[in-house]
Amino acid sequence: MNTQLLVNMNVELATSEDALNHISEFLIENAYVKPSYDMAIREREAMYPTGIDLGFGAVAIPHCDAAHAIKPCVYLIRPVKPIVFERADDDGEVKAAIIMALVVTNPAEQMKLLRSLFSSLQDEVFFNDLKNSTTIESMIEIFNSKILYIAEEII
Repeated sequence: MNTQLLVNMNVELATSEDALNHISEFLIENAYVKPSYDMAIREREAMYPTGIDLGFGAVAIPHCDAAHAIKPCVYLIRPVKPIVFERADDDGEVKAAIIMALVVTNPAEQMKLLRSLFSSLQDEVFFNDLKNSTTIESMIEIFNSKILYIAEEII
């Protein structure tokens, strides 16, 4: 899997709808996804919300079917302030301090990546390091060190 990591810090977003707009526009403009991605990510989020309460913070992991992908990536976004997303596990809400949009071209790879992300996100130090990073470079280093390590363990 040759997945590109894209990072954006201090993004001004007010709502999860703003976040999905930003994600779609960015990924379409940069040829990571097809135009059909915009509707697909919204429908997927409406039917199966992606907000996850970690107990010590929250994330959202928007993603949709691989049919809408052109090339794989993880778009890691740290908004200026946490964004309210619907919870994946019930009817409540979470305030996501980190958003990780996944784009995969192979459904089997999506499951590996999701397992790796879920495992990594159980680590409070990892989450807080990402949340408190001061540079894009440090976010990339933190993300890659943990995710690549875990991905190697899964394979």
